[in-house]
Amino acid sequence: MPQHQILPGSPAYAALMAAGIFIGAIYWYRRSKGQSDLLLIYLGALVGGFAGAKMAYLLAEGWLEWERPDRWLRWATGKSVLGGLLGAYAGVEITKHLTGHKQSTGDAFAVIVPVGILLGRVGCYLNGCCLGKPVAGVFAARDGNGIARWPAPLVEGLFQIGILIAILLLRRRGLLRDRLFFLYLVAYGLFRFGHEFLRDTPKLASGISGYQIIALMMAGVGGVMLWRRSQLSSAASSATDGVSIS
Repeated sequence: MPQHQILPGSPAYAALMAAGIFIGAIYWYRRSKGQSDLLLIYLGALVGGFAGAKMAYLLAEGWLEWERPDRWLRWATGKSVLGGLLGAYAGVEITKHLTGHKQSTGDAFAVIVPVGILLGRVGCYLNGCCLGKPVAGVFAARDGNGIARWPAPLVEGLFQIGILIAILLLRRRGLLRDRLFFLYLVAYGLFRFGHEFLRDTPKLASGISGYQIIALMMAGVGGVMLWRRSQLSSAASSATDGVSIS
């Protein structure tokens, strides 16, 4: 188990995480145009996201830290982006059910989520947490102990920039309407599964990490929902094409 990682707690990390939440809140407030149910949906996403982030961390890594003297601090501060995404999705769906909101909100979340995670990964880099494995080569970055490591937070930040650009282009062209968030879940889940091999996280007996299992679950949820929404979209298009105008 890695013994060198620093807990996310620096002022820069906290400020960037708060900035991500603030930017998302402003974007969502402008989009809601005074609709209270949409504001409740954003709140549901935040509550579900924080709960899911904590649960995923405890299941993937937290239980392995029982013997550490600072386990309580680690359990209190540890969290997982993957669990946060699944929890936020569950929080949105529960809130929409309770408020009776029927319209899709995923495309808006597909824009603000990469921005929030990007800011969080910049915070990880500044704080020295979420490190990559020790490597040699031109792309290596040295940690606080002078060890050359794979620049995992920066690589993930680049992924978030790339997927955000792709989502904005698809949205501008009207492609995959109401399915962009599920596309993001698939893309990020598969990316994290592969990238996890280069991250310095605890591995299970099978040689993979708990985060990789969660990443595959997230990609699976996104894939199923992407397929279902595509089927509904095709059915709606067929029905529209079959209507004759006289």
